[in-house]
Amino acid sequence: MSKDLFSNHAHQYAAFRPTYPQELYDFVFTHVKNFDTAWDAGTGNGQVARDLAKKFKCVFATDISAQQIAKAHPATNIFYSIAGETTTFETNHFNLICVAQALHWFNREKFYMEVNRVANANAIVAIWGYGLLKISPKIDLLIEDFYKNLIGPWWDKERRLIDESYQTISFPFQEIKSPQFAFSFHWTIDQLQGYLTTWSAVQKYIVDKNFNPVEDLIQKIKPYYRSTMEISFPLFMRVGKVNN
Repeated sequence: MSKDLFSNHAHQYAAFRPTYPQELYDFVFTHVKNFDTAWDAGTGNGQVARDLAKKFKCVFATDISAQQIAKAHPATNIFYSIAGETTTFETNHFNLICVAQALHWFNREKFYMEVNRVANANAIVAIWGYGLLKISPKIDLLIEDFYKNLIGPWWDKERRLIDESYQTISFPFQEIKSPQFAFSFHWTIDQLQGYLTTWSAVQKYIVDKNFNPVEDLIQKIKPYYRSTMEISFPLFMRVGKVNN
């Protein structure tokens, strides 16, 4: 069963989580045969569903968190529902199945069985995520120490799959070689603080300690931070064809 670590801060998640570059979608779309139906599993705030809805006739987006879905992007061709790795979708229904920054929380065996059930012949499955952000050498050292040492004990074990860029997970599909992608944003320090606060380990730390450790980190970062700075994320993905 997927873990729900994001319901209690769904509003922050919707406000501060980064969006993905169009180049990533364009690469995935080149392998899709038709654009009738897509499934965005683990949709969170619906940011991927929103982008898929520009291309597909119908997008079905699922998440285990009702609070996340309540904050998700609305569109007439996006159909949100609460579900985990298994669903009530029709068999052989989808042309594309996506999971963004969420597969590490899934029971992958159950999910892959469901993918094979609901995918059309030669449907595409695309999973992706992003690792620890980069800003500047001095700030990066502060964030890395915070990430590994201060809140390190509060990360769930699944986080290591992100650190390993999903290269160590099973992926039982006919894999398509993916190019390297990166994405970046120009953020104020308040935006950076908002994003760091969405980390699941930070939220668990707050519950345990009754204190947000990001506040102290931001004070250490401030001397090195300009009014806005470029924030870069390493982006990784795996794409494959479902042979069912």
